[in-house]
This record gives sequence, structure tokens and C-alpha cells, in this order.
Amino acid sequence: MSKKKTEGSPKGASSRRGTDRSAVIAELFRSFPGKLYTIKHLASASGGNDREGRCRTREIVDGMVKEGRVTEALPGKYRLSTSQMPSYVGVVDLVPSGAAYVKVEGFDKDVYVDGRNTHHALQDDVVRLVVIRRKRNGDPEGEITEIVQRADKRYVGRVELTRNHAFVRVDSRKMPYDIFVYTKGMELHDGDKVVVRIKEWPADTKSPSGEIVDVLGPAGDNDTEMHAILAEFNLPYRYPEEVERAADAIPEAIPAEEIARRRDFRGVTTFTIDPADAKDFDDALSIRTIGENRWEVGVHIADVTYYVKEDSVIEAEGRERATSVYLVDRTIPMLPEKLSNYLCSLRPEEEKLCFSAVFEMDAELNITGEWLGRTVIRSDRRFTYEEAQRIIETGEGEFREEVLTLNMLAQKMRAERFRNGAISFGREEAKFTLDGQGKPTGVYFKVQKEANQLIEEFMLLANRKVAEFVGRKRGRGADAERTFVYRVHDKPDPDKLERFSNFILKFGYYFKPDARGKDISREINRLLKEIKGKSEENVISTLAIRSMAKAYYSTDNIGHYGLAFPYYTHFTSPIRRYPDMMVHRLLAHYLAGGKSPDADFYNRQCEHSSDMEVVAADAERASVKYKMVEFMEDKIGQEFDGAISGVTEWGVYVELDDTHIEGMVSTRDICDDAYAFDEENYALRGQRTGRTLMLGDRVRIRVKHADLARKQLDFELVGTIEFGTGHFRPMGPVPTGRPAQAKPRGRRRR
Repeated sequence: MSKKKTEGSPKGASSRRGTDRSAVIAELFRSFPGKLYTIKHLASASGGNDREGRCRTREIVDGMVKEGRVTEALPGKYRLSTSQMPSYVGVVDLVPSGAAYVKVEGFDKDVYVDGRNTHHALQDDVVRLVVIRRKRNGDPEGEITEIVQRADKRYVGRVELTRNHAFVRVDSRKMPYDIFVYTKGMELHDGDKVVVRIKEWPADTKSPSGEIVDVLGPAGDNDTEMHAILAEFNLPYRYPEEVERAADAIPEAIPAEEIARRRDFRGVTTFTIDPADAKDFDDALSIRTIGENRWEVGVHIADVTYYVKEDSVIEAEGRERATSVYLVDRTIPMLPEKLSNYLCSLRPEEEKLCFSAVFEMDAELNITGEWLGRTVIRSDRRFTYEEAQRIIETGEGEFREEVLTLNMLAQKMRAERFRNGAISFGREEAKFTLDGQGKPTGVYFKVQKEANQLIEEFMLLANRKVAEFVGRKRGRGADAERTFVYRVHDKPDPDKLERFSNFILKFGYYFKPDARGKDISREINRLLKEIKGKSEENVISTLAIRSMAKAYYSTDNIGHYGLAFPYYTHFTSPIRRYPDMMVHRLLAHYLAGGKSPDADFYNRQCEHSSDMEVVAADAERASVKYKMVEFMEDKIGQEFDGAISGVTEWGVYVELDDTHIEGMVSTRDICDDAYAFDEENYALRGQRTGRTLMLGDRVRIRVKHADLARKQLDFELVGTIEFGTGHFRPMGPVPTGRPAQAKPRGRRRR
């Protein structure tokens, strides 16, 4: 009988008794850096496990430990020291269990780190780590050896007071540890929401130490919770005093010499169309007849950069914020209220300074003249979308001829845009009705009608024409291509389209993933039209959006695929977007004959603005989730129908039909089988019954729990609803010999 080869040994090591034992042991540790070895194992693998061999092996290993090449990880078990392994730098993504995933540039997959090996790393810390082993599927597992840079993060949570100190229980799932804080001299109440910053985390303590930087107020209060969401995303909820003082010092009167320098539109019919609750009116339209079926249409945008100077504290604050933030019940403006709601807002019957794009056009959309420059206007009327829509539908009302003419032109522009390959994404957006205390009392859906499209099309026209004016090449030389801020959108990824095509087949829909250019757009538009009003509309349209690339700001113009524009920018909202302010300054510079400036500053600001846009959107979604949970608090035990909107190893997310409110059914709570995650097919699959729960499946749930602090709804799965027939199939009883659910270690993936 042949002797069994020792596992984890280099080929032939057990037979090399004449080989230097220390070299073989060193090679063992290098070949399997994460493996734990006993003296007995090492002796056997390096030349013999007799008494003399074990003694010699121990001498060698003790020497390697003293040299720092090997470490005794557990009593009697040794492995290669992390200092001897290749190290990598990455960013931490913490999960609720205390484990982490580290994103390392150049790695196909993030490196999993067990909670015991995180070295007290926290969310978004920059760390150094080593890969200690590979799992059976090839995924790397690592150990963090050093915190290179602690993230400057603020955490929001509830205070739990003791006599001389307190712990803050953090709301975020990305912070699974309580934070120890001293509270001496602070006016605090048990349960208050606070903002805390980590100061240190000594190696011998279980919890990090921090300091309270702000007290937000009692948990559950609407203002407290909205400020908590802003703080959670490191977004400001008040202005520095010096910024407020600088805004207050700006003169309200417009100098006569400034008006004289501008093209005067005060005598031309002009109006704004905005949401009923809007206060910052940053765009207006003017129109006048210049011939038979020919009009001059002006798109007038608040001239924010006249008031906000480049070297001012207001400019610095706006650049850092980069965008206004829109929560469920409030707007946190990029600029102080005096500017956003008064000086710059194009309020009716007030003279206002604008930067304008003016077009001469006919009923066939032929643009026979265009002009870009600074203007002064006086808005005649402030319309809400509802008021403008009534005029469109009835043909009656103030400025009816102007509104109807603009709508006719807008609808033609819209049709032409889609013929040219634009994509028509229009997912329903849930909104809440709130009482005086900010508590949600109902859910409704924002509907895009022709009045909204009227404004959208003329803003798109202005954005496109400004980008074309700057972006088109002008001969040769250094100024042939001028530095500019574009809004760009890349082509969709073919692999994502292929997965999307395979997924929608289960609903009976066909999509050609190998289409090209405009054909892809036509395929998507055809599909979106086909699913309109169907129960699966939201799931399919959401996945269609996810299969697309994301738009962002860049000085490198690659065009805007979703809008089918080769040139596109953001010119029309400088009150609420910093990129629009950059566009205004660059446009003014080029209109005055200026040379192209260095692109480095604009590259940095494009990247920052794109990042802040994502953060603001995440904060908005968090405020919506909070109100969703708050709305469902009194509905525990009630049953609702919905569709599976996300699948993870932790469970399935279900979006309810009537409200689009989303909650999660934990894998552990699905009673009829043990379910495993099938990532390839967006499904959970029963290990015993073979029953599948797939993305898009119709289900009935019961509301189990509403956790306001974590903005999380827990559902129980009552049964499934057969697609097409509507047949309800309840979940069966727990099967005999049901296998235990595997404990998931990874992140929740949507």
C-alpha cells in the first residue's frame, strides 16, 4: 500500500530526506501562506516525523518565528507571517456581521476579510491587506494588516446614557459596533439622535471611542430624522455663518449700467412653469411671433454667476456641495436661500438677470437663427405644471396662444428625438402626502404630462445647442477643441443587455441584445411601450435602466447615448447644480473671445460633481425609505401583493403593487424549504423541493416588522402568484428533515 501524501506538501517533499529540512519548511510556508501547520505536519513533510525530526523542526520554526518570517497564529499552529506576503491597498466595505470586503484596484473580485482579521477597520477606510487563502470557487480571502488612512466619516445613532459616559448605537448597517463617548458637560437625553466622529480604536478595546459633534434632537421627530439622513451621508444641513453673511451682503438692486450691457427681453411675453411647491425658479420661456408660423423662443436661465463670484466663500461652498439635495419633505439648496429663492429666482413681475439661449424657428422645427448671451427679463406669469396642463387640455386660460404654440413645438421636438434614437424611460415615481408633523398619510404617483414635457424639451434644446456651440471643432491648433463641461452617457454594455434579454424571456418578451446604435434604442422603446400598465412594468423597466450606463460629467465628450445627442451639457439649472455654473462661466469666456483654459480644474470638478450627485440621490432614497417604513408602521400583520424586485443570498426584496413600497423577506424566514442563492439566474432555489423564487415573480407577503432606525421593512412570504393566471399558491409547511439554512457571509446584492 502506498503511503498517503501529506496534504499541503510540495510535490515529493516527503521523500526528500536528504534535502535541507529548513528549505523545505520555508517552501511549505511560502507555497501555502494562509495554511496553519503543526510541528508534526511540518516534520513529516520535510524529512521525517521521528523524535529527532520533530526536535529539529521545532528549532527551525522557533528560529523563523524570532526572525518574524513565521507567526504562531493559534497555540501549536504556525503560518507564514503577513509581513512576508505580498500586500495590497484597498478600500473597506463593512457588512453587518463585522466582516468586510476590500476593493483592490486590479482585482476581479473584492477580497473577503473575516471579522477576526479586520484590524479594527471601518467603512471606507483605506487599508493594507494580504491574501491568505483562496476559496474553492477561487474568491480571495484576506487579512488586513494596517489601516493606511482612517475615513473621515460621521455616524448617526441614538445615545444610551450611563452616569459618566454613553454609547451611541449607530443606525447604519455599515457600522456594526457601538461607539463609546464621554458626555460630561453635554445636555443630552437618553435616546437623542446625535452625530459622532471616531477618534480612536485602541487594539485592546471592543468598541471605538468617539466624540459627539452635533445633537440632532429626539429620535422620531421629523426634523431630527431628516437631518440625521443628511449627516449619515456627510451632507450639510446648515450654512456656515460666513456664507450666510456674504449672501446677505449682496445688493438686491440691479445697476442700470448692468441692464444696459444686456439684451432686453422685459417687453417680451415670458413665464415660468414649475412644480406647485417650487421656490427656486431657475428657468423661464419667452415667445413672440416673427412671421407666419415662425417664432422667436427664448430659454432664459438665472444668471447665478453674476452674483456668485469665483473667489468668494459662496462659490467655495457651492462647489463643495455641488448640488441641491431633495429629500421627501424639503430641499437643501446648493446656494443660500437669499440667492436660490430670491435674487436668482425668476419670480413674476420682477426684473431678473439671465443667461439665455434664443432661437428663431418655424413650425417644422427649422432653426434659422440662434443667439447666446446675457439678458434681462421680467416674467409675466408663474404657472404650476397643473395650470399649464389645463391650458393644454382645454385650450383656455391666460397666455393660451403662447402655451399652446410652445407645446406644439415641444411635442414635435420630442417625437423627432425618439426617431433619432433617444430612449423613453418613464418609471412611476412614488410621492408621499404628509401631515403637519411630516408623517406620511398617503402615497401617490408623480405623472409626467405634456406640461412637464414642454419644459423638458426646451431645456434639452438649450443644453444641446450650448454644447454644440462650444464643442464643435474650429479648424486646427490648440484652440480647435475647447475645454468644456459635458453631460455624457456611454453606450450600454453588451453583456448586461444579453442578461437582460434572457431574463425578460420568462415574461414572454423578446429583446434583441445584438442590436446596434439606434436599433438598441428602438428595441428598448418598443419593449417599454409593450409593458406599459402591466404588473411587471416596474421590475422590467428598472432592470432595463440598470443595463444602461450611468450619465456623468466630463470634459471628454463621448456624447449622450440615452438622449441621442452628440453634444450635450447642463446649462439650465445653475441654482441647484454646480456644473451648470461652470458651463455659464466657460460659455461667457468663449463668447468674449477667450482662449481655452487648462482642463485639470474642470476634470476634478466634474469628478467631484458626479460623485456628489450620487451621494445626493442616495440621501433622497434614504428619506423615501424612511417614510415608507413610517407609513407601514401601523400595518403590521396585513397582507399585500407585489413582485420580487431584488434577490440576494440574504433573501428577496418585494415591491408592493399599490404603493411601490419595498421590504425584504429573509431567507431564514421562508418556511417550506432551505433556499440557496442562484446569482446567475437572479433566484433563490429550494434545496429539497426545487422551488424557485426569481426576480419578477408575483408574491403575497405579510408585514412582519418596521425598523425606523435602520429604514428597513421585514416581510413574511405568504405565497406565490402564478404569472399569467393569477393562481395563488400558499407556502407549504416546514418539510421533515429540512436542512439548515446556510449562514450568508457576503453583502446584500440587488
